[in-house]
Amino acid sequence: MKKILLTLAFAFVATVGFSQTEEELKTQLGAAKDSIAAIQGRADAIQGKIDALPGWKKGAFGTIGANLSSFNNWYGQGTPDLASGNIGVTVNAFANLKEEKFFWRNSANVNLGWVKFDDKNDDTDDDSFQKGTDVFNITSLYGRNISKTWAISGLGEYRTTILDNFNDPGYLDLGVGATWNPNANLVVVIHPLNYNFVFSDNDAVFESSLGAKIVADYTKKFGAINFKSNLSMFQSYKSGDLSNLTWINSFGYTLWNGIGLGFEFGLRDNKQEALNFALADNPAETFDTVDNKLQTYFLVGLNYAF
Repeated sequence: MKKILLTLAFAFVATVGFSQTEEELKTQLGAAKDSIAAIQGRADAIQGKIDALPGWKKGAFGTIGANLSSFNNWYGQGTPDLASGNIGVTVNAFANLKEEKFFWRNSANVNLGWVKFDDKNDDTDDDSFQKGTDVFNITSLYGRNISKTWAISGLGEYRTTILDNFNDPGYLDLGVGATWNPNANLVVVIHPLNYNFVFSDNDAVFESSLGAKIVADYTKKFGAINFKSNLSMFQSYKSGDLSNLTWINSFGYTLWNGIGLGFEFGLRDNKQEALNFALADNPAETFDTVDNKLQTYFLVGLNYAF
């Protein structure tokens, strides 16, 4: 009986001791996390001061997404012998010059994708990778400061596709106005005088016009996270049918030696492109009848930060 009591007492003491040790470890872990957060806060503050210094600031990060598969005699699906794949690559780069009296900001966004769907039993289908996502956008903004946060500015922006139908259509915006730059990360361009040059073989649909240009760009590094959001809008003074909007958001989370996870999501509204696409099936379509659906894309994959 004494042995049983001693055993129970020992087990109780061991349990209490383990519980106390676990609580102590949790307390130490909480203190360590608080210390890490404080260190990161100080590091971010120092990085903010570095970003505010004059001179060139350059950087880039990108995402690669890939999904490849091959099936042989997989009778549970409609195509038992199938080879398929999806490959996507996106790159965001910038080169910004900041001086006391002026600034010059340059950025580029490229997103390319290829898709493959090969039925091995069908000799007539295409077994190669087909062009999928195709986005190319470069921007250059120059400004002369009139205060700490406002500048008189000029903007040049070019958008097109490069894998297929290069410069058909292509959009070139040239304009002047004002830029609001409240901090090193956010830039808002307001140009009431902007000409939207549209290049295309189909002059019946695509038309250049005068209008207003608004661009909002936010680029920030939160510890291991790279984030960039760019909104570009053109409002035509001639007709709302000639207006367009593109909004691209890119995330990159670094896990090890610059390698991590990436995600990019884009939206576009462009009635001229919608009509040009619809005319291939219905030549009677017009701006008044076309269904101008919101254009979207996304890419998830491995990310590399330069």
